[in-house]
Amino acid sequence: MVTADTLDPFAPTTLGPVTLRNRVIKAATSEGRSPKGLVTDDLIDFHRRYVDGGVGMTTLAYCCVAPEGASAPGQILMSDKAIPGLTKFTETMHAGGAAVSAQLGHAGAVATKQLTGRTSMTPSRFFNISNLQYCREISRGEINRVIDQFGDAADVAVRSGFDAVELHFGHLYLPSSFLSPWMNKRTDDYGGSIDKRSRFVREIAQRVREVVGKKIAVIAKISMDDGIKGSIWLTESLRTAQLLDQDANLDAIELTQGSSVAKQMFLFRGDIPLSEFAAVMPQPMKLGIKLFGKKMMGEYPYQDMYMLESAKQFVPIMRNTKLILLGGLTNYDHLVTGLREGFDYLAMGRALLRENDLLKRMQDDHSVASKCNHCNKCMVTVFSKTHCVLDPDQRYRSKPDAPSYAARSTEQASAG
Repeated sequence: MVTADTLDPFAPTTLGPVTLRNRVIKAATSEGRSPKGLVTDDLIDFHRRYVDGGVGMTTLAYCCVAPEGASAPGQILMSDKAIPGLTKFTETMHAGGAAVSAQLGHAGAVATKQLTGRTSMTPSRFFNISNLQYCREISRGEINRVIDQFGDAADVAVRSGFDAVELHFGHLYLPSSFLSPWMNKRTDDYGGSIDKRSRFVREIAQRVREVVGKKIAVIAKISMDDGIKGSIWLTESLRTAQLLDQDANLDAIELTQGSSVAKQMFLFRGDIPLSEFAAVMPQPMKLGIKLFGKKMMGEYPYQDMYMLESAKQFVPIMRNTKLILLGGLTNYDHLVTGLREGFDYLAMGRALLRENDLLKRMQDDHSVASKCNHCNKCMVTVFSKTHCVLDPDQRYRSKPDAPSYAARSTEQASAG
């Protein structure tokens, strides 16, 4: 039954065993503030600004479940060594009144040999056009190992005080690549029909739930479609979501689009900052971006709530799992619309990056709207520290901690 609280984005709610002060989640966006792969005070301060700005939960972006699962330099590896810093991180967010989630991922094809020292793994042998590297086929034994690595990473999250984990099943990272017929040509139980291609993500979710029990919430981020011909599209992603819902191992699913392998702008929409990308890239990538960047990344005009029409298809099939709406939520009416359409939580990225206190001001005055103009120049700042280039306070306090972030994936920029 729809009530005043269910249509109030700022009313308290629950996510599995977790109580949230409101329904708005800071989406996972690359931070670039852990150059040694460990939590820093700078990283804590970055997220504390969103907490002070009023979010119900903030998401620590892309924590690797294994060293070979890194997609960029300086990402946090979920290990015992990281627990002291992660604990300080969660305690700080809790002190500010917000819950906190850790996004867990394995990069698969998005990783590079220069970064990890190993040839990247994909469901089948695959050539990644975005980094010009071949990926080898993952073995059955390695599939089982990755499933256990997700479980071990979730255990680290529990011991570090996180309220939730977000399993990154999107953007053609390793779990997502199994869902794509473009990348998955296997003939065993992990390939073929969408039910078989969904087996890997289902087993990861099951393993994580076994590890965490009801101590924390478990979220999965899945791609509804990725803009690539012959890859993931709604007809099959709906089935994957239905299977995950039937398993009842997840508390919520966050719906996304796009990939990190090709057509990256399908996730972001709006302007393509080609000259800015070219400026930070070495040759021959610099020349390639100038000549072929628009074709490779894709051109997609921005519009408010651009994922809503696709995401609405998932509402009727959910029985056990709540849904998180992402994509172009920039004002109070958008938040209410998302709730009215049947979504339980709202995720925001670029709008909050532009104005960390947007939610607090929006709650006080419903006419307040985001100043983000979707120039997408924040995408390029992931090569140093992610920030909005239009905010002088962020721009001039955000200096690189490492000499090179040129391997960082464009998908790791701010989404939403």
